[in-house]
Amino acid sequence: MSEPIVSPVAGRADLREFIMLPFRLYEGVEQWVPPLISERKRHLDRAHNPYFEHAEAEYFLARSGGRAVGRISAQVDRRFNEFQGNDWGQFGFFECEEDPAVATALLDAACAWLRERGRDHAIGPLDFSTNHECGLLVAGHELRPQILENWHHPYYGGLIEANGFVKAMDLYKWSLHVDGRSEVMPVLFELADKLEPEHGITIRGMRRNDMAGEIARFMAIYNAAWEKNWGFVPLTDAEIERYAKELKPIIDENWAMVAETADGEPVGVALTLPDYNQVLGKLNGRLLPFGWLKALRARSRIDAVRVFALGVKPEYQHTGVAAGLYKRHYDMAASTPQHGGETGWILETNKPMNRGMEAMGGKIVKTYRIYGRDL
Repeated sequence: MSEPIVSPVAGRADLREFIMLPFRLYEGVEQWVPPLISERKRHLDRAHNPYFEHAEAEYFLARSGGRAVGRISAQVDRRFNEFQGNDWGQFGFFECEEDPAVATALLDAACAWLRERGRDHAIGPLDFSTNHECGLLVAGHELRPQILENWHHPYYGGLIEANGFVKAMDLYKWSLHVDGRSEVMPVLFELADKLEPEHGITIRGMRRNDMAGEIARFMAIYNAAWEKNWGFVPLTDAEIERYAKELKPIIDENWAMVAETADGEPVGVALTLPDYNQVLGKLNGRLLPFGWLKALRARSRIDAVRVFALGVKPEYQHTGVAAGLYKRHYDMAASTPQHGGETGWILETNKPMNRGMEAMGGKIVKTYRIYGRDL
């Protein structure tokens, strides 16, 4: 193979190559789920993704012998830097043939771009931030990814580590199923049962006729509950609006939950999504001309969920709201076609949440890793 040449994505043809490269790299891999091509175009579009109101990014392609053999992004998120008080940059969208020279060329290009913009440390992969798909899959390759998460070739970790990147943080995904209810520590159900009589807090489903407002309330609690998490950056109003628009068609009212006080103040939320990757796997990235029909047929057979996010306002975290949300998940799993699933990722350092998952009888089934390196 000739020496790889890395250059920025320039024009629509390059962008299409950037988006389509994984379709070749994962051809024949049963676990990989093709993303919707149209959605990836929107996500990468600097003119339409509100992420770019506070960030800039460059996309790179590596070519060898005239064909694309790898890709990467480099991004600077000013909002992240201001919130975290640092001068870090990120890399993301890393895909690569099993060739150390290609990986080195890609990572060198991304790091050089970040240094030129005054960054002193790089973390990744993040597509673009912890509010999007993030981390490299390092354990659980035998499983398919769920909605809004990636699957990666097992050799990627070695390629990244060979270029001086080391683990910055691991993200755990836990598996929970209704038939594991007997393994849940009784104290969780006891706390849940006391939620209304002792604190006046009830849990309801999100209202379909006000879903945009419900998601906005969810995101407000999300920003408050996650603000102390490593790597967190709060969503802007424009980003919340975009999430509301994109998530509304796939939300199931059985699995979208709000905990609120007697006077209607939302104090906790859980947004759990049917695992639409079970549908996307059948579409090969395209809704047209007949992908939408396949999606409609497959949707009724979705049998798992992903807890996209669950959070409680800090001032209510002592009341048992989380326990109430956990219990409602088991109730839903017993009464819907989705009898279990996986949590969204949880930081390895988030001991309360990880203890909670263990108390619910959960098992860690996937680990995603975010790497870091000084520049």
